[in-house]
Amino acid sequence: MHSHLSFENPPALPHEVVVEVLERALCDRSAEGEAASVLVGSALNDDDREFVENWCTEVGTRAVPGSRLLGLAGLCLGHTARRFGRLSDEALALAEALAVRAEADPSDVDGRALDGFDDIRSFLHLW
Repeated sequence: MHSHLSFENPPALPHEVVVEVLERALCDRSAEGEAASVLVGSALNDDDREFVENWCTEVGTRAVPGSRLLGLAGLCLGHTARRFGRLSDEALALAEALAVRAEADPSDVDGRALDGFDDIRSFLHLW
């Protein structure tokens, strides 16, 4: 008998739930697992680009060094660029800064930030 592992992308949640979960994780690292799922669900499925971009930026600027949410914020900005075809200058600068940090020290920001920035360059036709 075979058992198959399956992966499902998390759904977008109501904005008030997203805000509550992400704010909690930014104050309490034990909540980062739930926050990761919420952020990915928003980046992949929420139709409000400004909301998604704002929270990726909040997480990417406020999470502590070494938090797995930093690399994830960069990756989710890549998802946002792919889905909407644009990012604000602030989000673009943050994605680049997170990628630079990931390249310099993967224990500070994990490599997902590099993947996200690659997606941004590809989908937004930069450089």
